[in-house]
Amino acid sequence: MTSLFQPYELSSPRGPLQLANRVVIAPMCQYSATEGCASDWHLMHWANLLNSGSAMMILEATAVQREGRITPFCLGLWDDASASALEDKLQRARRLAPHMPVAIQLSHAGRKASSAAPWDGGALLDLDKGGWSTVGPSAIAHQAHEREPKALDPQGMAQVREAFVQSAIRAQHIGIDAIELHAAHGYLLHQFLSPIANQRTDQYGGSFDNRVRFPLEVFTAVRAKFSGALGMRISAHDWVEGGWTPEETAQLSTLLKALGADFVHISSGGVSSAQKVEVGPNYQVGFAQQVKAQSALTTIAVGLITEAQQANEIISSGQADLVALARAFLYQPRWTWQAAASLNAQVSASKQYWRCLPRQAQHIFTSAMNLQR
Repeated sequence: MTSLFQPYELSSPRGPLQLANRVVIAPMCQYSATEGCASDWHLMHWANLLNSGSAMMILEATAVQREGRITPFCLGLWDDASASALEDKLQRARRLAPHMPVAIQLSHAGRKASSAAPWDGGALLDLDKGGWSTVGPSAIAHQAHEREPKALDPQGMAQVREAFVQSAIRAQHIGIDAIELHAAHGYLLHQFLSPIANQRTDQYGGSFDNRVRFPLEVFTAVRAKFSGALGMRISAHDWVEGGWTPEETAQLSTLLKALGADFVHISSGGVSSAQKVEVGPNYQVGFAQQVKAQSALTTIAVGLITEAQQANEIISSGQADLVALARAFLYQPRWTWQAAASLNAQVSASKQYWRCLPRQAQHIFTSAMNLQR
């Protein structure tokens, strides 16, 4: 069997999570919620992706506090209303597709909250135009012309930590299989990790041990309440001199494993507008390889992975255990079908689709092998 389509067991306290292959659908913000509540757009979007034949779908960055949203239109899981809406749309989507494990990315945007949707420019919203006050590890704006966030005090940090815990409890009640804590792309947990955003002089700033303290506290608190697979999305490189480094990412991943982490998802960038990212195919895969080698954690690689053979080589060479794609699935929601056809593998699909395949790809549906055409 080709490497990309070998099954995989993702460990968790409640028992192994069975993944049919190594293709993960990465979180993709849709900016289509109302006061944090999932909409019919999410129902359509999730049902579509759940029919992709992939191993696992990770729901988009989901705010643990109202003020932790990136935009006014971000998905939330901070109260009963947002939890009920998410549960309703997700359960309906799952009934329309073959079984696939579902994870959720829990997030707090920190100083990058209160922003316009990307198609409206993405800029920080003024307080009199729908914006709100933001928080961060330090009172340092993401961009020089923006208003400063409020530096979190111990009480505020405790409230954020508890918000992650309560959102995790809600996720478990809904039936979410795995949680990914968002410590990447310049959002709050990443802000604590990076010297670019974190210039505190207390026990949460300065040294590596101090900067990782709050993200590890959040992880530990969530681990105590969530029995499914739990991991973290980490920006491995700030791409700015004096910023967070790949070596620190590997060290953090080792600490996470000791605290009961089941996986890490390795990305990069997002904490500074001064970043100079060296973009190209597989441009972040080397970071994942470094983390996997040092921590021995299940590692998800991402970053301009677009072709089936490219993804297969990442797995077969041992650079990562799983590969994640995001925008490729927006462009081609059946990407995994095409990869299976290309690599002579099989996937699951709803019976309504069994007759859709071109002649050269008729082998890929595992449940339709004896279908009379």
